[in-house]
Amino acid sequence: MDSRINLSYHKRLFTLLLSFIWIIVICFMTFQYVREKDVKSDNINIQLQLCNNNIIRAIEDGNSYETGISLCYFPFDDIRVTIIRSDGEVVYDSKYDAGSLDNHHSRPEVCSALATGSGYHISRQSSSDGKRYFYSATKGEEIIVRCAVPYSASLRDVLKTDWTFLWVLIGISIIVSLAGYFSSLRLGKTIERLNQYREQENALKEEKEKSRIKRELTNNINHELKTPVASIQVCLETLLSGISLTEEKRTELLERSYAHNVRLRHLLDDVSLITRLEDGSTIIEREPVVINELLDEIKEEFTSISDEEKMHLIVDFDERVVINGNQSLLGSIFRNLTENAISYSEGETIRIALLENNQKYCRIVFEDDGIGVDETNLPRLFERFYRVDKGRSRSKGGTGLGLAIVKHAVLFHGGTITASNRPDGGLRFEFTLRKSD
Repeated sequence: MDSRINLSYHKRLFTLLLSFIWIIVICFMTFQYVREKDVKSDNINIQLQLCNNNIIRAIEDGNSYETGISLCYFPFDDIRVTIIRSDGEVVYDSKYDAGSLDNHHSRPEVCSALATGSGYHISRQSSSDGKRYFYSATKGEEIIVRCAVPYSASLRDVLKTDWTFLWVLIGISIIVSLAGYFSSLRLGKTIERLNQYREQENALKEEKEKSRIKRELTNNINHELKTPVASIQVCLETLLSGISLTEEKRTELLERSYAHNVRLRHLLDDVSLITRLEDGSTIIEREPVVINELLDEIKEEFTSISDEEKMHLIVDFDERVVINGNQSLLGSIFRNLTENAISYSEGETIRIALLENNQKYCRIVFEDDGIGVDETNLPRLFERFYRVDKGRSRSKGGTGLGLAIVKHAVLFHGGTITASNRPDGGLRFEFTLRKSD
């Protein structure tokens, strides 16, 4: 496995380096090829422009077209000379009858000569004989003289790019590529060692964090168990001591033992649920759950205690919401939030409302109109066994795991949850639930 990873890093580095080198080489080769071709074309054009100027001077001195052309020295064989008026009409051609040629006003080199005084075109097929020529045109006072060199072997040799330098550049690039191969191989191994070291460090940190959390959880559980276990032991020892007790006192001790036993059972159930969510979420079954029906059940449960607690539960769900999740965990979200509000908010109303509902997720708000929580305590509300008011929390029979279970259940369903104080008083929980995993 290590060798495959090393090779992967090496391949990526070498591919990047090789791509960079050859992109530069190809760009330079293209630039050099175009530049050399332009330089050689300009050189040919200069020679032909000189011929054109000599012909123009000879004709302007009063010589005929043929005489003016015969007085000129041409650097290439078989040059074709064409004399054109400014309107594009051909008045003379050394190879063909001028009357048989069409108007040359639209020819690129002629257009350039009319505009700037001179122009050339490297390769264009002639409409008169079908051959390809190198055209160079020069404008005089009344006429335009154009020399055309056919693309013969001699002209191709003149325009041919000198590949000697380019071959040298290619050779150097190959050598640099080979050097890059071995350099990237060494660098790839170094990167892999660094990555392995980083992964080991991360794994070690993660293991330490897990150990810390487990140790903290164990300590918290031990701490939470001490009070109910000690109370149960005192009650049982008193009952077994043989001391004469009234029936009322005996019943009180039994009820106290039962209450602490219930608290112990709730604590163990909550710890078990937290453990399942953290260590084995994949084994928790999912099924389509209608949130509206789940809230109806919670509202019925709430009705039995609402008169005693003097609180009202308002459910504001105007759409049917179906979540592909675990019914027990989804129920624990709303039940724990409701129990938390009843026990600690000191308010009169609890409201559960649907804020957003689309194909991917739903967004829900749970809020009360109670006393809220101090801003410094808000970030720690979802910590296990964290209590804003420890004395009051234990007196209410809470395990300290309710909001931690809420957070883990929301995360299990692909959502997030936040807690904040309402501007007009009370606590507000806003969370999302993904509709499908």
